[in-house]
Amino acid sequence: MERKRCSWCNINNPLYVRYHDEEWGIPLRDDGRMFELLVLESFQAGLSWECILNKREAFRMAFDDFAVAEVACYDEAKIKSLLANPRIVRNRRKIEAAIANAGVFMAIQREFGSFDRYIWQWTSYQTVCEQGLASSHLSDEVSGDLKRRGMKFVGTKIIYSFLQAIGVIYSHEEGCYLARLAGGQACLHF
Repeated sequence: MERKRCSWCNINNPLYVRYHDEEWGIPLRDDGRMFELLVLESFQAGLSWECILNKREAFRMAFDDFAVAEVACYDEAKIKSLLANPRIVRNRRKIEAAIANAGVFMAIQREFGSFDRYIWQWTSYQTVCEQGLASSHLSDEVSGDLKRRGMKFVGTKIIYSFLQAIGVIYSHEEGCYLARLAGGQACLHF
C-alpha cells in the first residue's frame, strides 16, 4: 500500500518522493547543506521546486558542491560558464545573488560562529509547527534581516520555503504519513 504524502509531492518522481520522505522538514544543522538549500531556494523564484530538484545534481557540479568560500570568489569567467550551462537555471541575477549571498553567509558564520546558530536562534532552537502557509511573521523577520545584511533573492516566501526545508518550520500536511511525527516533536507556535 502506497504511503500518503503531502499533496505537493509528485509521487511519480522518485527524486521528489525521496526529498519529501528523507529531507524536507527534518531539522538540519549543517552549514554546507544549508547554503546549498538557500541557493537552490533562491533559484526556485518563479519556478517550481520540482524543476530545481530535478537539476540539483547539475547545480552541485556547476557550483563546486556549494562550497561557500569557493562560490564567494566566483568571477566573471565563472559567471559566463554558469550562464552557458544548459543543465542549470541560467539567470544572471540569480547567479550573481548566489555569489553575493555566499559572502554574506560567511559574514554571518563569523558573527554567530555558524549559520546554523544564526538561523535557529530565531526560534530559540525549537521547531515551529504550522501548515498551509507560504509566509509568516518568522519568515518576514528572517527575510528582512538577511536583506539588511545584503542578501538577494531572499524574500519572505523563499525564506519560508527554506525554513521548511531545513526543519525550522515543520509543515507536513494532515494525512501525510510523516505528519503524525509532529506530535512527538516539541513545537513552538509563532
